[in-house]
Amino acid sequence: MKPIHFIVGTMLGSSEYVADHLATLVPDDREVNQHLAPDLNDFDLTIPQIWILCTSTHGAGDFPDNILNFIDQLAIQTNLKHIDYAVCALGDTNYDTFCQAGKTVDKMLKDRGAKQIIDSLNIDVSTGEIPEDHAQHWFEQWQDKLSG
Repeated sequence: MKPIHFIVGTMLGSSEYVADHLATLVPDDREVNQHLAPDLNDFDLTIPQIWILCTSTHGAGDFPDNILNFIDQLAIQTNLKHIDYAVCALGDTNYDTFCQAGKTVDKMLKDRGAKQIIDSLNIDVSTGEIPEDHAQHWFEQWQDKLSG
């Protein structure tokens, strides 16, 4: 079975909480890894794997500091054909850059040959609702695609 990697971009912790919660929903027989300081060199890009990117948007549509190095590495990567992925983005609809980091990384992955498992989830954190609840509902809709 493909290993599952939760790749987290966070400034205040919300994306990390979402990734932590989603990881608890993965069956116990699966290899699950969480990356709070992701480095592309830590991934064997020659084997099939699943990436679930949980990221917030910071500033004017920017990535959180902890994931900047990973994004820079992705920018020069040309072949992610063994990667299946999903993006869970957090943002605030009061800004015109709502979930821009998630939208940007989604396009980067597609452009490099990664296969999207399901449409991205964009969570509006300004509603006061718990982001983990939205993420769980989204995850439960497609977790059957994690087989393999």
